[in-house]
Amino acid sequence: MSVAALAAAGALLCPGPTNAHQLVLVQAHRGATIASLSTWQRQGACFHRVAGPWTAQLGRTGLSSHKREGDGSTPTGTYRLGATMYGIAPDPGVKFLYHRLVCGDWWDEDSGSSAYNTFQHVPCGAQPAFGGDSEALWRISPQYRYFAVIEYNAHPAVPGRGSAIFLHVSTAHGTAGCVSLPEGRLVRLLRWLRPGATPMITIKST
Repeated sequence: MSVAALAAAGALLCPGPTNAHQLVLVQAHRGATIASLSTWQRQGACFHRVAGPWTAQLGRTGLSSHKREGDGSTPTGTYRLGATMYGIAPDPGVKFLYHRLVCGDWWDEDSGSSAYNTFQHVPCGAQPAFGGDSEALWRISPQYRYFAVIEYNAHPAVPGRGSAIFLHVSTAHGTAGCVSLPEGRLVRLLRWLRPGATPMITIKST
């Protein structure tokens, strides 16, 4: 098929993010909590679809281009995926660094904290110095059986702009702002991603 025919069939995406060789594309109508998710691989100047579209869950208030902490929305834009993947369950065979969550593993969601929007470990049983809606990651199942970090509001994090935006296991309901997939499909996606391919995720309204 020609480039034009592939594009018309929805199997080709041009140009896509400049630096990425793998792309996760999430598309939804504004206000919707259900999205279409597909994966793409660069070939030359364009991206060819690898898998999907699959049904994904978004934040309980849909998409937003002006995300704020606690508003329940999923931020639009293009973001890198974090260098470490996490999960309560053992490493499912990902190519990224993998941290199996243990007691004391938190995500700091306190806008007033110097470590806002980062992974933090404190002694098991200790109350962390940060507050807000910070999450005890090892306790949240099935969502955090496996997850990848979407690097929204990172490097540096702006207080109040939102935190803990992940690609995690679905509960078949709207999320607090993350993107979620059924576990089998999420594991398939996480295994496919390669650090050297500079994978990115684009979240956009249609």
